[in-house]
Amino acid sequence: MDAQQAELLDSEAISRAEALGLYARYVVEGYMSGEHKSPYRGFAVEFAQHREYTHGDDTRHVDWKVEARTDRLFVKQYEQETNYVANILLDGSESMMYASGEHSKLQYGKMLAAVLSYIILHQRDAVALGIFDEDMKDYAPRSDSKASLHDIMARLAAFDGTQETDIAATLHNMAVQTPRKGIFILVSDFFDEEEAVLESIQHLRFIGHEVIVFHTLDPYELEFPFNGLVEFNGLENVPKILTRPAEIRQTYQREFDAFQARIRDGCEKNGVHYVLVDTSKPLAQIMSNYLSFRMRTSKGKQH
Repeated sequence: MDAQQAELLDSEAISRAEALGLYARYVVEGYMSGEHKSPYRGFAVEFAQHREYTHGDDTRHVDWKVEARTDRLFVKQYEQETNYVANILLDGSESMMYASGEHSKLQYGKMLAAVLSYIILHQRDAVALGIFDEDMKDYAPRSDSKASLHDIMARLAAFDGTQETDIAATLHNMAVQTPRKGIFILVSDFFDEEEAVLESIQHLRFIGHEVIVFHTLDPYELEFPFNGLVEFNGLENVPKILTRPAEIRQTYQREFDAFQARIRDGCEKNGVHYVLVDTSKPLAQIMSNYLSFRMRTSKGKQH
């Protein structure tokens, strides 16, 4: 057993993993009991083809209209059944450790990754999880087994961010290693070289991957509500700054809004779903809004 495996089996890590799993279940089941009966359709892709029924296939997917015409059983296949694996990539760099409230960006990102993994595995699709900073620090290979949920939760619970980030290198490497079309879900604050990051997203899109971006930010980063004389501790080798926030608030907000807009516009130009995640908002609200949006756009494609 290596050190990483031992860390995942630590009693405290196990309890944190179980808490993450219970939270994911709570969010998903809460969504299911609301207006939408199943969130799993949120990641469904439209019908792709038929194949002949074989023993053991789920009879819910049998196309009875085709059976009536041909007297033979055919099963409907959907694109995610033949082509799609969801690759969840969580930015675990030091800047993600920032927290003004209950949850750091990294903790919120872990909960988001946990909920997404729960949804994807319970709809019988495959999920892979990568946690990265300057390079890939932990990776759970693709699995469509619900039994892999505990391993995913344990990996998420055990990780702490201490390093700088290199989003572009991570995405380029994943693009090279994953030539088969899939879904990439990127959870990050995007505090990195913007142009390089957007080029790496474009690389994934060029191959044919769908990309979903959850731009995860703390409310204090969005609003800059500081007052008085404040010392800001830099993360990822950024030096400390002592300043009066009132003197730089307008400049900061203008620059930060422009940064956020560049990431959003760059995503939209590449056909990427962009979701702004404010860590002060309930995760259930973020997920419900996004899955509702995804269901609407999915229906639009089918008409």
